[in-house]
Amino acid sequence: MRPATEVVPKAMLEVAGRPFVDWQLELLARGGVEDVVFCTGHLGQQIEEHVADGARWGLSVRYSSERDTLLGTGGALRLALDRGLLAERFLVTYGDAYLTVDLHLLMDRLGDVDAPVVMSVWHNAGSIVPSNADFDGSSVRYRKDSPDPGSEYVDYGMLALRRSVIERIEPGVVVDLAAVLETLSATGDVAGWEVAERCYEIGSPEGLAALNERLRGAAAPPRARDTGG
Repeated sequence: MRPATEVVPKAMLEVAGRPFVDWQLELLARGGVEDVVFCTGHLGQQIEEHVADGARWGLSVRYSSERDTLLGTGGALRLALDRGLLAERFLVTYGDAYLTVDLHLLMDRLGDVDAPVVMSVWHNAGSIVPSNADFDGSSVRYRKDSPDPGSEYVDYGMLALRRSVIERIEPGVVVDLAAVLETLSATGDVAGWEVAERCYEIGSPEGLAALNERLRGAAAPPRARDTGG
């Protein structure tokens, strides 16, 4: 999303007349979330100044900042863990994702399975982006960077995790959370939850345009219907 993201973080890009982070936090609050931890990096102070303590959304917001020393998505979560900011079970999403999964059902699913991760998935069938996951109704086989041509699902961008997943990451190491998830999925340790509505993101001009259309004129984000899984 350059050049715009050279001066503002992606989460602060305008979507349907508001900073994207406003839409995202409003949706999380409507889904029953009370506590939010932002893992921020370059330009993250703009998010911190805008969101502050999260009170305007009825949320309690804290921050784990990397500033300009980026550790990857997995390393950032390990840093938040070392700072005492992660609960025993928690949700993970990304700063450019707008996702309407039922968060209560997703967390309930984590409590019902032995797997330390529940990945929400959507039956994409290659319609928007290359599919990168297989889902058999129970577990997920995930390959972010080398998807199987026969795969029909895509990771939705909302995860329910046990803290033990992050504890396996060595402190201070640069690592993508996707690499951790791929390793876990290869041994059957990633459970799945299928959602009904497509995911939206602002990581590309096309994605931003689609979400603008989705939210244009919306007073508040609606909740989506889940298919279960």
